[in-house]
Amino acid sequence: MTDPASTQDPHAFVEQYLAAHPEDVLTVGEVVPADQGVTGLIYELAARGRDEMLVCRKVDGLEVPVVSNVFASRRRIARLLGTDPGGLHEAFAARAAQPLPPRRVATGPILDIVRTGADVDLATVPMLRHFASDRAPYITSGIIVAQDPDTGVGNLSYHRSMAHSRTALATSLHSRGDLWRMLGKYAERGEPMPVAMVLGGHPLFMLAASARVGYEVDERAIAGGLLGEPLEVVPTPRYGIGVPAWSDFVLEGTIDPAERVEEGPFGEFSGYSSNRSTNNLFQVTAVMRRARPILFDVEGGNTAEHLNLARIPRESEMAEKLKSRFPDVTAVHYPTSGTHFHCYVALRQRRPGQARQVMLGLLGWDPYVKTVVAVDSDIDLTDDSAVLWALATHFQPHRDILTVDGLPGSPLDPSSTSDGTTSRMGLDATRGPDFEGKRIEITPDALAHARTILNSLTSTGDTHV
Repeated sequence: MTDPASTQDPHAFVEQYLAAHPEDVLTVGEVVPADQGVTGLIYELAARGRDEMLVCRKVDGLEVPVVSNVFASRRRIARLLGTDPGGLHEAFAARAAQPLPPRRVATGPILDIVRTGADVDLATVPMLRHFASDRAPYITSGIIVAQDPDTGVGNLSYHRSMAHSRTALATSLHSRGDLWRMLGKYAERGEPMPVAMVLGGHPLFMLAASARVGYEVDERAIAGGLLGEPLEVVPTPRYGIGVPAWSDFVLEGTIDPAERVEEGPFGEFSGYSSNRSTNNLFQVTAVMRRARPILFDVEGGNTAEHLNLARIPRESEMAEKLKSRFPDVTAVHYPTSGTHFHCYVALRQRRPGQARQVMLGLLGWDPYVKTVVAVDSDIDLTDDSAVLWALATHFQPHRDILTVDGLPGSPLDPSSTSDGTTSRMGLDATRGPDFEGKRIEITPDALAHARTILNSLTSTGDTHV
């Protein structure tokens, strides 16, 4: 058996994080509905400006506790990487640049219970309905693991899935990324593609599954880099696919390139319910699980969790590329308000046209981004109101806008054309070389004095003039 105190155990992560940061975990002891209950809690927290990790001990109809909202906080993700929010991009990029191939181990908790053949029943796999518009309860944290038929290189990617039958899931490969390309190889061979779906794993493994790397790079090695040690994996019973030894559930089976079933709608990151799907069928031949599992749920829709999980790796990649090519770039940020379609970039503009060059780089490199706003380095990119202020006071439409059309876009963008193309726009909200104006200021001493007065009033309860 692997070390029971393994740093790769997601259960240990939850307990250790709760002990170290109790103020950043909301534990719910009362029964939460499986139909939109977890979603309701997360959206209500967000409405109150809160982003705690959510632990629901009892969920109606499920036999397992649910942990969600893990990735809603940049501060929490930064802690996972041993840094603060300001160093998040650099820490992710540095660790991901040191991949460690996975290490096979003899056994692990995921092998506690293994059901195959006629014993497979997906009713034993917990699923939640996240939105009223969802077609059914969905798996939102399912990471599909597959291996190239020629090279054996693995791939990790997230794919929403709903139960189609007792032994099959309807799933969508709508991102049309590396797994879609891999499925095409199996189609050419006339063979189904062996796959395993992982539910529950250390958060750094889950973050690695969102990494933007080349087809020849195995994200399990990226997970090793993020963890600082090789990912411990065990083989699945039939196809020998290496899956995390400490995961909670693993579903093994095949995806037939030619088979199609109905799937969706589902509440996607755009904030809209999406019917767009590749309608693939995942035939499950084995269910592996821990003896006492947890459902690690990823909240769908346009939540901070759903967006952060995908955009932290994207931001890190874009920040590294841009700063390498354009040293005057100081920060990159994808705001929650723009889902995956907006990006803010800050720079020290030293010559005319520099902001445009940077924006064109972003619009060309990231297939999801439709709008880039460039601002000066003194603007806080994490504050939408600050960026909008820069746009209001520095931007002239006749001079500072650029557009490009006919580019591939996100298939889940409800405004994209039927062939999946989109137009893109850059807005130069930097001050420019001929700008005249001096920002208003309040001295640090004046602000400190104001805080002293307000703190005194708050402590005494005196609000009268």
